[in-house]
Amino acid sequence: MDAKTGEMSGCPFHGNGGTRDLLGRTNRDWWPDQLQVDILQTEGRNPDPMGEDFDYCEAFNALDYAALKEDLKALMTDSQEWWPADYGHYGPFFIRMAWHAAGTYRTGDGRGGASSGQQRFAPLNSWPDNGNLDKARRLLWPIKQKYGKHISWADLFVLTGNVAIESMGGPVFGFGGGRKDVFEPEMVYWGSEEQWVDQGVETRIIPDEGKALENPLAAIQMGLIYVNPEGPGGNPHDPEGMARDMRETFARMAMNDEETVALTAGGHAFGKCHGAEPSDTFGSGPEGEGLHRMGFGWLTDPEEIGKGHITTSGIEGAWTPNPTEWGNDYFRLLFKYEYELTQSPAGAHQWTPVNPDPEDMAPDARDPNTKVPTIMTTADMALKRDPEYRKISERFLNDQAALDDAFARAWFKLTHRDMGPKVRYLGSEVPAEELIWQDPIPAGTTPSDSAVADFKKAVLDSGLSVSELVKAAWASASTYRNSDHRGGANGAHIRFDALRNWAVNDPEELGKVLAKLDELRGDISMADAIVLGGAAAVEKAAKDGGFDISVDVTTGRGDATEDQFDAESWEPLEPFADGFRNYLKTKASVKTEDMLVDKAHLLGLSMPEMTVLLGGMRALGAVSKHTQHGNSIGVLTDRPGVLSNDFFVNLLEMGTVWEVVDESGDEEFVGKCRLKGDVKWHATRTDLVFGSNSQLRAVAEVYAENGNEQKFAEDFVKVWTKVMDADRFDIRYAKYHG
Repeated sequence: MDAKTGEMSGCPFHGNGGTRDLLGRTNRDWWPDQLQVDILQTEGRNPDPMGEDFDYCEAFNALDYAALKEDLKALMTDSQEWWPADYGHYGPFFIRMAWHAAGTYRTGDGRGGASSGQQRFAPLNSWPDNGNLDKARRLLWPIKQKYGKHISWADLFVLTGNVAIESMGGPVFGFGGGRKDVFEPEMVYWGSEEQWVDQGVETRIIPDEGKALENPLAAIQMGLIYVNPEGPGGNPHDPEGMARDMRETFARMAMNDEETVALTAGGHAFGKCHGAEPSDTFGSGPEGEGLHRMGFGWLTDPEEIGKGHITTSGIEGAWTPNPTEWGNDYFRLLFKYEYELTQSPAGAHQWTPVNPDPEDMAPDARDPNTKVPTIMTTADMALKRDPEYRKISERFLNDQAALDDAFARAWFKLTHRDMGPKVRYLGSEVPAEELIWQDPIPAGTTPSDSAVADFKKAVLDSGLSVSELVKAAWASASTYRNSDHRGGANGAHIRFDALRNWAVNDPEELGKVLAKLDELRGDISMADAIVLGGAAAVEKAAKDGGFDISVDVTTGRGDATEDQFDAESWEPLEPFADGFRNYLKTKASVKTEDMLVDKAHLLGLSMPEMTVLLGGMRALGAVSKHTQHGNSIGVLTDRPGVLSNDFFVNLLEMGTVWEVVDESGDEEFVGKCRLKGDVKWHATRTDLVFGSNSQLRAVAEVYAENGNEQKFAEDFVKVWTKVMDADRFDIRYAKYHG
């Protein structure tokens, strides 16, 4: 995504196909000797010790929130001998912990972020940029133990960051709880590199070579949250490149220039960088250390703990003379002094003010009677050197209230961006204000049963086909992402031109369907009308197939207004590929079937759910026109529009021989009669994979078996309903809001 235009460019996946394309190097690649406990999670076993019946939202609502905050506030200045607090205050340390828990979020696929407590697990727990945050989490353990099930690690990380800011006089916009912990590493593509951050190599943007930051990644190097603070590839003499990297990475994490400046300055108002000794004198991250380290990393000798010999970024020093107090010293010093390039004890590039006044020196982290120079990183210097960043910085320099508000809002966005709609936020400190990035939707009204019945009848009598109605409903609902809970049918965003005109949606056809639904809906919301139209079509298709099945529709959706719709923020949701509609924008380096699996994962589907849903969509003729063979491709049935298991029956029968369509580049195929040689079907990779992949074939065979026709129809309707209702948090969370 271009940082200025917001336009997506290129395929969001890279590689040669297979799991490595979707995940890059996995934990097993990084730590081949890691204990492999995932064998205990096969065959559907849930690793969550709380069990499927545990209701975290209910437990959070029973939390003594005020007492927890008081305990966290007390912890800030309760310096522990085994890991003493810089300046006697853990606040800056915990801000970094919260920031790095949330800062992995990226808009490209909505993955990352703070919402499941992933910082506890590899690879994040051992990323170079997360150095020594293992100690921050261990400092929190007594509090987590005390409050138990009532506060998740995921919520605790963010709340602790808020309390840290408040304890040092900083501004906080609010807090929303409700992040439920997971108990295994999430499968996320963090990059394809073969090594962690290393100076001078593996930079993901090299304009001179035409190398751009690949989608959906947001960090500039493997193992970083954002950018290399020393400069692109560790080069401090590339100010344009530094600003470019910052602008691009922050944009991919949903931040504009003002938010970028506010977050950088606000975060660096507190604490210090750590580069007391060369990093090669320290041990591995937690995941690669010995058993006796008990989950600690980055140490050589246990006696080093508490002596201040800490190296994380490698840069050494504080940004301000008051590292545990909120204020505007950061900008004051940035513009007051000229800075010269120096090196830290660890050998990292950093910038030091020339001839600083004594009152602008910082206290030593361990000895308040000793004064040391403040520092700036190359990233900090970009706020002064880049013309656009400088304008914003100068405004904040002269307007403390503006900085206060901008930082508080940007911090709230940083730590809550992946939580989805506001209704998912719990607790007494949820801000009343609705923010555009929360995709606000007005409350809907529930139509009467008679109004629904009349509307569905009118839709079926309107001349719209089953395929058209199903495709419209799918286009609306399938925008949902289980990663950051964005998208979905609620709000009827699909009717806005920015979404309707996505190529995958067959815009002309979709526009016709939406216009007719709008004409017929009466007092029913457009969001409900789109879903009801799809339900009516599926019911008709089921009846035509000999099944008496009702499609449940939970009405009451609202319609978002143009003012509530941020078109630019929706651009990353446009599919590059949608295997359920047999759509592929253009041939990619990643196999199309891998992108189908990725789409299913973002929809929260299991393998059987993905399989039956795709087979049903093919039978209903709900495929894209944007292929060589138009709407016929993948529709392996002589009766399209009828809900049947024909796709699986015809895919798996032995009378067909499949051949590659040469000009398709191994993407499209023809199925010919084995005896006569005439063409029977046209299909894509996402069709044939259900016959070629052994696991998918095993599931497909179940749905192709005689006697399982009713099961197929019922399973399809169940999954269809799941997708249509995926974003109905307004219903699921109503009981938590009294």
